[in-house]
Amino acid sequence: MSDREGLGASSNDEDLSLPKATVAKMITELLPKDIVCAKETRDLVIECCVEFIHLISSEANDICEKESKKTIAPEHIISALKALGFDQFTSEVEDVLKDHKQQQKDREKKVSKFEQSGKTEEELFAEQEKLFAASRAKFQPSTAPQ
Repeated sequence: MSDREGLGASSNDEDLSLPKATVAKMITELLPKDIVCAKETRDLVIECCVEFIHLISSEANDICEKESKKTIAPEHIISALKALGFDQFTSEVEDVLKDHKQQQKDREKKVSKFEQSGKTEEELFAEQEKLFAASRAKFQPSTAPQ
């Protein structure tokens, strides 16, 4: 029995949703231009998505507990998809996971401008002070008689 069965909708479940504008945009992008989606339909899609997330996360949690783990990992989600009969989605999910991991690695590789400069913090501060002084001198009115 899942955590939600027999309990009815709790106030927490009523608070859970997805951004309506985001879902509407996704629906609009997926449908042909001449098809319009009613607000009731969008709301139903949102409810279905939330329920799907509950289902997958509950199954992933069960798998996680069986493995005596305390954190649901991406592999638990993939196993949950398979256990619930959504095998056809696992290869796409694995591809997305692989892309996500690559993006995370690429972000870590990005070096800050400070590190790229090869200068110490003191050298950069001194350079900055020189630039400020030059700028002040350029924009201050001269006090010399003309």
